[in-house]
Amino acid sequence: MLRGTKVGLRARHEEDIPVLRTELYDDVVTGSRAEGSPWRPMTPGSRDPRLVVDDTEQGRVAFSVVELDGGSLIGTAALWGIDTHHRSAHIGLGLLPSARGAGYGTDVVAVLCHYGFVVRGLHRLQIDTLADNTAMLRAAENNGFVREGVLRSSAWVLGEFADEVLLGLLAEEWKPTARA
Repeated sequence: MLRGTKVGLRARHEEDIPVLRTELYDDVVTGSRAEGSPWRPMTPGSRDPRLVVDDTEQGRVAFSVVELDGGSLIGTAALWGIDTHHRSAHIGLGLLPSARGAGYGTDVVAVLCHYGFVVRGLHRLQIDTLADNTAMLRAAENNGFVREGVLRSSAWVLGEFADEVLLGLLAEEWKPTARA
């Protein structure tokens, strides 16, 4: 398990999937804002491709996020779009509603940076998020990410177009935290 100051990132367990599906993806608003595709209901017990981990897939590494105090499941995190030639990847995360607003997002981003830069030897990490996602913007900027641009009206979310913000961080700019 990778450890931050508040969270741990560990392998996805089978028992994590129903909790993550119910709390993150069954809600139309949350699911629509988190995915790049239209929300759709998933049949209980089906193999949800958003949550089932394929350990052979080279371009994505998915984690379950747990609290260090007590080990409670609080979300999901991933490096995705991993490009080994250009040594870059994207960061994504989703916290359960009960875990939001406690600083976990900043810690998750810090741990993903450690994984990307130290463990994987990547040169660049990127975050793409909706312009009104202040929690993700704050978590990214608290870890040194720089706003690189805005994709105007690029995301179709619940009946309207929304702007997306692109943030980037290079390995030489990264300042690791003490425990991440």
